[in-house]
Amino acid sequence: MKRRKAKRVAIALEVEWGYKRHLETYAGCQRYADEAGWDCSITPTTPKLLRMENGKPSFDGILARATPPLATVAKRMNVPLVNLWLNSPTQNLPGVFADFEASGTMAAEHLIGRGFKRFGYLGFLRDKDARLQLTGFHNRLKGEGLRCTTHRFSRTSVTDKAQGWKTFIDGLGKWADSWELPIGIFVVNDLYCRYLNDVCRPKDLHVSQDVGIVGCSNEPTICASPPPTLTSIDLNHEQIGYRAASLLDRIMKGASPPQTPELAPPIGLIPRQSTDSHAADDPIVSAALRFIAESTNQPIKVIDVANEMGINRRTLERRFSESVGRSIAGEITRFRLARAKRQLVESGSPLKTVARECGFRNTDHFHKVFARAEGITPTQYRKQRQ
Repeated sequence: MKRRKAKRVAIALEVEWGYKRHLETYAGCQRYADEAGWDCSITPTTPKLLRMENGKPSFDGILARATPPLATVAKRMNVPLVNLWLNSPTQNLPGVFADFEASGTMAAEHLIGRGFKRFGYLGFLRDKDARLQLTGFHNRLKGEGLRCTTHRFSRTSVTDKAQGWKTFIDGLGKWADSWELPIGIFVVNDLYCRYLNDVCRPKDLHVSQDVGIVGCSNEPTICASPPPTLTSIDLNHEQIGYRAASLLDRIMKGASPPQTPELAPPIGLIPRQSTDSHAADDPIVSAALRFIAESTNQPIKVIDVANEMGINRRTLERRFSESVGRSIAGEITRFRLARAKRQLVESGSPLKTVARECGFRNTDHFHKVFARAEGITPTQYRKQRQ
């Protein structure tokens, strides 16, 4: 029997930018392509990639961050195109995108759970993803009777030659001056969390005690350094790429393109140092929480916190109960476990080292406390999350 010729598919995702969201989307596309037996090529987004060869288009289908010129040429040559760029000016293309509204809801729930009562959103002025993030964030807060302040800016002011950079930074500074602390901020993506942190530092605003920050995309290098590490939402880009390739396959086989885009839900929120603390309006409790957060690598006790604050232990316990609804000892354990979970996922350190660096008495003590709080052992947690 004559062997069926493999489908030729172009993948145009600007992987040269090096962002996780582009690389993982490409990986998902390629994973499906390998399963389907396609012949794939990484290409630029230029419409020049499409040409006629022996009376047929050079590709059977395209997965792309679709630009208007590329979409026009693909339509003229009758080549199926699946869009992976939500902010594309091109309309009425089949596409698969992250559920940005769900990410906004997720960020709001996390910050509410950290005890914040005041909130803010930092994002692009006209982009669809930012608008959807803000909708999800705002609606979740509204459901709790809470409000948020927003700061929106033009993407072009901070990209390319960044001609509006000074205006952008000055605007961030003025926005920060207007905050009533403590405040939880959701940011359009992780890089802009770093810009916000740079603005907070000279104003002596502590991240995460005064300002809790949640980013989006979970870019590993940006989130990991420098301190504080960034809490971020993983948008599941590999699954987005895989689903986009699956959609293209169906269209190439004759299925009608869907009228609405497919949305892939986020994997989840990855907590790190930028939301480590529990917000508190009581200044003494707030300072105590900061001390605990900065001392989780030490075997501190409740009396050490009281002594650091220069206050009677019983009085501090009462103020903790009134302000955050938990005990000092409970907060010490919570911070230790949060630090331990990050180390279990982000490092290959043995459990003995993790226990020591997170203030536990020994490995056995760490194991018991962790299993009681999480329902699984530290080893099981590491295997699941890594």
